[in-house]
Amino acid sequence: MSKAPASPLPEVDAEPATGSSAERSLRLLSLLANEGRALSLADLAARLALPKGTAHRICTQLLATGFLARDVDERSFIVGPALRQLAFDTLNHGVVRGLRHEVLAELVARVGETCNFTTLDGAQVLYLDRVEAQWPLRLTLDVGAHVPLHCTASGKLFLAQMPQAARDALIAQLPLPRMTRNTIVSAKGLRAECERIAEQGYACDREEFIAGLVAVAVPVQGADGTSRAAIAVHGPVARLALDEAVAQLPALQAAAARMRALL
Repeated sequence: MSKAPASPLPEVDAEPATGSSAERSLRLLSLLANEGRALSLADLAARLALPKGTAHRICTQLLATGFLARDVDERSFIVGPALRQLAFDTLNHGVVRGLRHEVLAELVARVGETCNFTTLDGAQVLYLDRVEAQWPLRLTLDVGAHVPLHCTASGKLFLAQMPQAARDALIAQLPLPRMTRNTIVSAKGLRAECERIAEQGYACDREEFIAGLVAVAVPVQGADGTSRAAIAVHGPVARLALDEAVAQLPALQAAAARMRALL
């Protein structure tokens, strides 16, 4: 007797654990997360050696729970907000998170300004951790907040560290809203800025995100040499001139070297 295609229960019950719906869902999510780009239903089915109907059923379930989302092209899928939140919670808690926070706290004590630890999340910067300096005038961005790529020190650093073809493709798709009078709002200008950053190894925010705020960011590289995260210091120009922030590069780079072991 045929079953309604929307119900996965008979199929799940009939299969061994290695072929369970849960296992296949995890493999599908892992594939999308590893690819870092949208994949169509046909791509997912072929890559996972699944019947197209089965892949469709899994995607429908994951869409309903927020672990998948549709891309701009609605025939393709990307990781959803629930999976991003799960990844964030995993990264941001536990012993390792405490050790990373200690590195930031020691850096803040040394440089005297707020420091943050960020990573690339799609086409935005994600704040994984931050330690506030004890000043009455400061910017507060909560852990878990997102900020743009094109006008922040960490964001431009992540762009600059990408292979050129990937960087150019992403810049071509990015909205470049003007946040301040200093914001780079042309793709050509942003590409040139990224080339400079790639050569010098650090990035600056010259009041491009928020008027009156400057920042300097350095990469935190993984074991394979790729930039997995960034450490940045920022402060108001009334208290921290950009050249003074750049002068803190040795302290930032030392903290980044310590953070590498905590990725």
